[in-house]
Amino acid sequence: MDFSYAPEDEAFREELESWLDDNLPKFLTEWGEQDLGESDPADAELSEDENQAGPGSAGIMGAMEKRRAWQRLLNTGRWAAINWPEEWGGRDATITQNVIYSETMARYRTPGIYNANGLWQIGPMIIRWGTEEQKQQWVPNILNAEDHWCQGFSEPEAGSDLANLRTMAVRDGEEYVLNGTKIWTSSAHLARWGLFLVRTDPNSIAEGRKHDGITAMILDLEVPGIDIRPIRDITGEEMFCEIFFEDARVPSSCLLGAEGEGWAVAMGTLGSERVGTAGLAVGMRHDLDAMVSLARSNNPEALNDPELRQRIARAHTDIEYTKLLNYRALSKILRNEKNWPEVPIAKLQWSHLAQSLAELACDLLGPEAMVAKGGMGTVDGGSWNRLYVFQRYTSIGAGTTEVQKNIIADKAIKLPRK
Repeated sequence: MDFSYAPEDEAFREELESWLDDNLPKFLTEWGEQDLGESDPADAELSEDENQAGPGSAGIMGAMEKRRAWQRLLNTGRWAAINWPEEWGGRDATITQNVIYSETMARYRTPGIYNANGLWQIGPMIIRWGTEEQKQQWVPNILNAEDHWCQGFSEPEAGSDLANLRTMAVRDGEEYVLNGTKIWTSSAHLARWGLFLVRTDPNSIAEGRKHDGITAMILDLEVPGIDIRPIRDITGEEMFCEIFFEDARVPSSCLLGAEGEGWAVAMGTLGSERVGTAGLAVGMRHDLDAMVSLARSNNPEALNDPELRQRIARAHTDIEYTKLLNYRALSKILRNEKNWPEVPIAKLQWSHLAQSLAELACDLLGPEAMVAKGGMGTVDGGSWNRLYVFQRYTSIGAGTTEVQKNIIADKAIKLPRK
């Protein structure tokens, strides 16, 4: 692994840090230190006051307005979509610069952005696959945070096996008629637009060609026939949604790429999804430092426990290993090699560490750490209680643990099949 950065990469880091030093404190002074959007979205039942937007607002609308403002501020310095081409407001950032960006943003603990799906995944796919008219209509919309976007891939029968999707789109003149169901679509109830995968060849699954006949479409989620239902998760929040299509009519001009090219579009989108993972180790290190600091003031005796001290040391070591694993994957990419098996291993390490840190926090901070938000005697406003239950999702999101282990066993270790 090569830990050195080229002069242009160091200049990129210095420019970003300088911009954050100038702009982030002023933004946080106006909007508040806490990023209300971290639990995006928050409780569904908002009071009238909580639905108000603007600085200091509470609730999901306040959180989203804060994110919108932060994304627009980033855009003034061309820091919102660094991997986009310069002609579309980006910086044509290299892979190394994307890693520097992710780590720097994690270290500065910057607020969330309004259109994460749009900026990191959907926008680049529209630029790559869209017509000139589509680019003009939707690319500025994403960059300026005019509307929120979501991405609808998973279905009840197509989660880890995405190519098994069955939501049908049947051509009817200049329109497609959609019927089917999507699930686990993040923030769909807040979105106006979304990138969806549908099946336009009804025979492809039965004929063993399930990767064929899949088409990518950009949908206006306000058209008749689309019913979006938020799913309340174990934390009491509603981040994911189920979407039902019943004879929803979509113009053929909304196809992204040609009919049947959806799998190629999807693979590019999922590839972009991995870009920001380099900052995860930095964020986890911050969480570890924060829980130790809180333990010193809230439950200092815990830090004298030899077992807990050993778990702290192990977590620190594992975080450093994960950081090095990401760097090794980056080094292979820069040498035009496949970043295999580092990526699936890093995903497993992220899942393990996220849950281990949440459990360690509760043991370090004592019984009060398990008091939920709104309860008496909460530690840090109940955030560690939320983290403990929420991190269960890391075994599923971005590829289930079981599937990742099977892939590694089959393709990396080449274990014999029974």
